[in-house]
Amino acid sequence: MKQITLLPALVLFSFLIHAQSPGIQILTSGTKSSLRGLSVVSDKVIWVSGSNGMVGKSSNGGEDWTWMTVKEFEKADFRDIEAFDDQTAIIIAIAEPAYILKTTDGGEHWKTVYENKSKGMFLDAMDFANNRSGIVVGDPVNGKIFIARTHDAGDSWQEEDQGPLHPRPDSGEAFFAASGSNIQLLPDNNYYMVSGGLRSRLITRTAATDLPIIQGKETTGANGLGLFGTNGEQMVIAGGDFNADTSSLQNCIYSTDKGKTWKNPQIPPHGYRSCAIFLSKKKLLACGLTGVDYSADGGKTWAWISREGFHVCGRAKSGTAVFLAGGNGKIAMLTGGHLSR
Repeated sequence: MKQITLLPALVLFSFLIHAQSPGIQILTSGTKSSLRGLSVVSDKVIWVSGSNGMVGKSSNGGEDWTWMTVKEFEKADFRDIEAFDDQTAIIIAIAEPAYILKTTDGGEHWKTVYENKSKGMFLDAMDFANNRSGIVVGDPVNGKIFIARTHDAGDSWQEEDQGPLHPRPDSGEAFFAASGSNIQLLPDNNYYMVSGGLRSRLITRTAATDLPIIQGKETTGANGLGLFGTNGEQMVIAGGDFNADTSSLQNCIYSTDKGKTWKNPQIPPHGYRSCAIFLSKKKLLACGLTGVDYSADGGKTWAWISREGFHVCGRAKSGTAVFLAGGNGKIAMLTGGHLSR
């Protein structure tokens, strides 16, 4: 009798363990765009942006997608997107000239809200602390990191007047437009950004500290920054060398004291990673060209859960759903036990 009652229990236990294991479900692919911009508004509303002037939107949790090519920007590369609902979104077109565009009618029409034709302009990433206050970072121009701010939901942008305490970029130091996640704007109006190239640093409005992540080449350094807590009490940084995308050498670091000290994972993500995010205090996700990794212990150890390559991952601002986007219009959803704390 004991064996009869125990067997179903073991089967159920095995099923529950399997159900709790995170995985990747491909939702769509084949659109001719490399997607690096991702904004997950809710469990239902998701926006993506990428090359060839493409923007995509789903209003039903990724089951169906509407694709649009932004008129007069058919050759633009939209490396980042920020959306507020199913009607309102902002995109950045990266380079020479650089543009910021906004739609308020679900992508039917786009208005140019910022334009910069300066030589060397290259916008890398954008972030919003709320529906009004946003920031965009670009590669250094004239010896200064390019930063522009908005306080009216992206309707207008002003280049930030950087004071004498603001860090200046080092020679060969820049920002990667890999996933739109190398800058994070905080509610107190401060920000964190991470650089790469010949030097890789964590930069704030008044300070910069070197990062113990691979650097020294144009293809190395920090690519994405993830925060957890009101003011980023916990941090994770993903990167590596995208010319050696299978190498895990110094490709990820994490902090539990706002970046004052850093730790290397005991088992790092499996290759170059362009984006890393917190799903909860202990659970994290990272993605890159060689696949997706998951950590259930705050970033100490990472498990390779998919060999599918993605550029960016993001969790719903309002909700719990997690989506990923990458090359050839590929979009996926994270499945399994990632939602439990």
